Amino acid sequence: MELPSEVTAVAAQQHGVLGLDQAVAAGLTQRRIGWLVRSGRWQRVHARVYATTTGPLSFHALVWAAILRAGRGAVASHQTAAYLDGLCDDPGPLVHLTVPADRHLRSRIDGVRVHYAHRLARTRHPSRVPPRTRTEETVLDLIDATRRPQDVDTWVTSACQRRRTTPERLADALALRKKIRWRPMLESMLSDVAEGAQSPLELRHLRAVERAHALPRGHRQRRVAGRRVVWVDVDYDQYLLRVELDGRVGHVGEGRFRDRRRDNRATAHGRATLRYGHADVFGDPCGVAAEQGRVLQDRGWTGVPRPCGIDCPTLVIINRWRRRGVASG
Repeated sequence: MELPSEVTAVAAQQHGVLGLDQAVAAGLTQRRIGWLVRSGRWQRVHARVYATTTGPLSFHALVWAAILRAGRGAVASHQTAAYLDGLCDDPGPLVHLTVPADRHLRSRIDGVRVHYAHRLARTRHPSRVPPRTRTEETVLDLIDATRRPQDVDTWVTSACQRRRTTPERLADALALRKKIRWRPMLESMLSDVAEGAQSPLELRHLRAVERAHALPRGHRQRRVAGRRVVWVDVDYDQYLLRVELDGRVGHVGEGRFRDRRRDNRATAHGRATLRYGHADVFGDPCGVAAEQGRVLQDRGWTGVPRPCGIDCPTLVIINRWRRRGVASG
C-alpha cells in the first residue's frame, strides 16, 4: 500500500525524516506507523521520530531528527549550524541544538547537545532549513563557548573569509548581547579603526605587553618612505626590530602579499619582524612579551622584561628558551 502523498512530501522536505505528529496529521495511523517500523520499511531514530528509509542517515537527516525530537522552537546551532552554513568543514561528533529557555527537555537525546537561550526568537534565521541560528549568532555562540582565544580568531576569520558574513554584521549582533566571553578581544577584531594608530589591538599591545613588562617603548605607526610608502605598527629602530599587529580579518588577498613583501624588504636590510594577531595580544600578552623581550635582548637591548604580576611567566619562558639555547649549542 502506498503512503499518502502528504507523508511523502513532508518526508522529502526533511531529508526522509518526520515526526509522529506529522505522520498522523498527514493521514497515517499509529498502528500503520508501528507496522512500517516492524517490517523494516521505516526506522525509529528517536522517540516519536522516524526515518522513511533504511540504512545510515545523512547529516541533514540527523539534524532534522534531532530538531523534531526536541520539539517546539528547537533550531540547529553552534558547530552544527556552522557546518550547515559553510563556516567549517567538520560537523563534529554531536548535533547541537538550541531551544527556548522557557522549556527544559526532561530526557537526554542520543548524539545531541542541547543549549538554552532567552534570545532565540531574535537569533534564529527566519527561513533557512533545517531551522538554525543566524550566521552572526552562530559565530558568537561558538565564541562564547570556547575557552581558547585562538578559536575566536579562527571563527571570525573563517566566517568573513568565506563570505558568510561581514565584520560590520558581527559587530551589530555583538552589540545586542549583554554577556559574552572574549568581548574586549572580539570588539577589537571587529573595530572599524583596526588600521589606525589608536586601534584597540595596538593599545592592548602598548599596555599589556610593552608597558606592563617594561619593554623598550616602540615608535607606533611609523611612516617608512621608499619606492612605496609603508606603515610599521611598532618600530624598535634602535634594535632593528619591527612588530606588526595584524588581525587576519583585514589582511587577506592583496593585503597578505603586501605584508609579506614589506617583511621581506625589512629582513633584507637586517631588520627582524614579529607578527601578532588578536589571539596572541589579547589571549597571551605575557607570552608575547617574553618572545619580544628575548628578540630585543638578542639584538642589543640590555634590559630584562619585568613580570606584570605574581603569576606572570615572562622570565620563566625566557630562561627556558636560554637553557635550550645553551643545551643545543
